[in-house]
Amino acid sequence: MVSRVIPVEPFDLVIFGGTGDLARRKILPGLFRRFCAGQMGEDSRVIGAARSEMNSEEYRQFVRDAITEFDPKTKGACTHLDEFMTRLHYVTIDALGEAGWVELAQLTRSDRIRAFYFSVAPRLFGPLAERLHLHGMADGTSRIVVEKPFGRDQESARALNKVLAEHFEENQIYRIDHYLGKETVQNLMAIRFGNMLFEPLWNSQYIDHIQITVAESVGVGGRGGYYDRAGAMRDMMQNHMMQLLCLIAMEPPAKFNPDAVRDEKLKVIRALDPVGEEDIVRGQYEGTDDLLGYRREAENPESTTESFVALKAHISNWRWANTPFYLRTGKRLRERASEIAIVFKDAPHSIFDEDAGRHRNILTIKLQPNEGIELGVTIKEPGPGGMRLIDVPLDMSFAEALGPEEADFPDAYERLIMDVIRGNQTLFMRGDEVEEAWAWTDPIIAQWDENAETPIRYATGSSGPDDALMLMHRDGRRWREIKA
Repeated sequence: MVSRVIPVEPFDLVIFGGTGDLARRKILPGLFRRFCAGQMGEDSRVIGAARSEMNSEEYRQFVRDAITEFDPKTKGACTHLDEFMTRLHYVTIDALGEAGWVELAQLTRSDRIRAFYFSVAPRLFGPLAERLHLHGMADGTSRIVVEKPFGRDQESARALNKVLAEHFEENQIYRIDHYLGKETVQNLMAIRFGNMLFEPLWNSQYIDHIQITVAESVGVGGRGGYYDRAGAMRDMMQNHMMQLLCLIAMEPPAKFNPDAVRDEKLKVIRALDPVGEEDIVRGQYEGTDDLLGYRREAENPESTTESFVALKAHISNWRWANTPFYLRTGKRLRERASEIAIVFKDAPHSIFDEDAGRHRNILTIKLQPNEGIELGVTIKEPGPGGMRLIDVPLDMSFAEALGPEEADFPDAYERLIMDVIRGNQTLFMRGDEVEEAWAWTDPIIAQWDENAETPIRYATGSSGPDDALMLMHRDGRRWREIKA
């Protein structure tokens, strides 16, 4: 199998926050990989823009060091690092003032696609959009890429949407969620809507419940200050987890185009029932002899911010009536592992004896670290001595099925940035979608604030608080084991 690489049109990509951590770890190495793959069109340029005082030559060395540190494999395989450096420029800029804006306007070209990546604090989104418009860089072919968090609640998200809309049309605004750029997440749509095998069964008649897990083995680390103001609900549940839920639960769109897909996702969010207090668990990890606990990492000994959330959600529509969705996410858990498990119902009648037991089919979409798809099926255990049933997986990891070269597919940021240049918004959130997600999340957070409850402490390296286990046990179900 040979993957096709289709070059994009020539562009100027300006990265505001071009010396920041996200640019250094993800955006710049990702662009270099696309350059090595031959996807960056001729005469395309990348322009770093930040407060740091440096010239273009110094910025090229900064990028070279970033690629060496965070993408050493591609650096060795691609012999064009020096050529990539010639595509790089840098402007020292003041996001809240006028310094650097005239120079940036002169550097970007109106006869090329111009994209502006806001890899900065959300409070700067409005001022950046305003100055791009003021200096003539917000024409009809320009695009802006906005990183999360997109607001802190529905009110702030609505205000931010309004500010951006004053300077850019909705079809020019790309609200990025890197989870949607993962190969397996996109394959979820292919599995559902490209195979007759699954879609007829994709409803409450055949599916018992669905589990979505995004587990991290690390703590908040250097993000403690930000995280303590956000928590797992704002940082993960309102965006990443919500998007996964939408892709699982949405109706088939009429066409595979941006608005058709996002219309169906929006319907899912609007159909979500409010979550009762009894259907949600908050947790906060404790420290060990070797690792700091959450409060010490966040430098807030009185913190009541959650590092773990588990909840049960219901969608009030015909397809999903009475089918629960169990979502959990947390830090300092047993493993770094993300998956979606579609648990089908038992067979309505077993023709085997009682000792055979009851078995279920489970379709598992593995998002990280080993991306792939697994379907659990029931077979007869080999050998004589009666009909003994066992569950075995039909397992397709991308690395094994496609080979190591084909499985080394683009990183989420690589794919999404190229989609920005193409003008394809399918994998990006629309403004009304973001606001509705906050409308569902806000009452949960408001209830926590009103009750002033302290999250339940859980051990580092565990599966989270025991109360989260009980969330499913009382329904006669069990969480799947967190494992890589």
